Amino acid sequence: MDVMPNLRSALLELLDATRDNNLRLIIGGGYGIYLKREYVRQHGIRTLLREWPEARSTNDLDLFLRPELLIDSARLKPLALTLRRLRYRVVPGAEKYQFVKPGPAGGREGSIKIDLLTGPQSRFRNAPLQVDERRVRPRPSVDLHAHPVDEALTLEDDLLPIGIDEGNRSDSTLRTEVFLPHPFTFTMMKLFAFRDRMTDKDKEYGRHHALDLYAILAMTSEVEWYRALELREMHRADPAILEATQIAKRYFSSLNSEGMLRMRESPYCRLDLQLDDFCRALQELFPPQIQSETR
Repeated sequence: MDVMPNLRSALLELLDATRDNNLRLIIGGGYGIYLKREYVRQHGIRTLLREWPEARSTNDLDLFLRPELLIDSARLKPLALTLRRLRYRVVPGAEKYQFVKPGPAGGREGSIKIDLLTGPQSRFRNAPLQVDERRVRPRPSVDLHAHPVDEALTLEDDLLPIGIDEGNRSDSTLRTEVFLPHPFTFTMMKLFAFRDRMTDKDKEYGRHHALDLYAILAMTSEVEWYRALELREMHRADPAILEATQIAKRYFSSLNSEGMLRMRESPYCRLDLQLDDFCRALQELFPPQIQSETR
């Protein structure tokens, strides 16, 4: 089942209900990659690689909350009220930062899942809220938390604004804006996501994350590529960059590396993808000498 139209409708519904609150939501995950694909094609942008994988289906919306929203929690109250009004239920064990809306029949089929995330824990240093590796808890509470993503060092840098509208209704006047992370930020997050899930059968052994890495770099424009190199240089001594470099070297340095094998196992992978070019680009973005410089 292609759930992309359902995700678009769910996102529009959420954005319309909070359009006066200036949330400036950042969209990550598989749907963020899908939106980037639409944007690049619509604008005819020349990209790093010519061949792209097939867009994969997802029922998740990864919504990144800018840290300022969590620090000033009153600004998040409209989002909390909207999720409740739209009948999203908390996910047991991940209360207040994962929500699910059952499908039309009341089950998993056609359901929508929302994950609330944010930038690294360090972004909240000295802020009056409670932070650990699992949650950022605003004070005063508005019944929303966010999961911190420590590898998203550059979450707020060079965001790409994307206009969202209903598309399939000529009479629609609903159009609003979300933001996509820079490809460097996206690549960092996907490297860690693959490493963390490569042994998890329930997560397809990280196959989708591996192919997402290819898609992110494949759809990177020339301007974005040179900016990615700049961002890497700005943060090259950060432990997250060093760890990302290690992941890239260990799992994606050649066609026989484990990450590349997982990538090729994905049902969305095609024989004509430029896998060698991808490996070279990723090694250029995270060159092994970064690690040797810190020894």
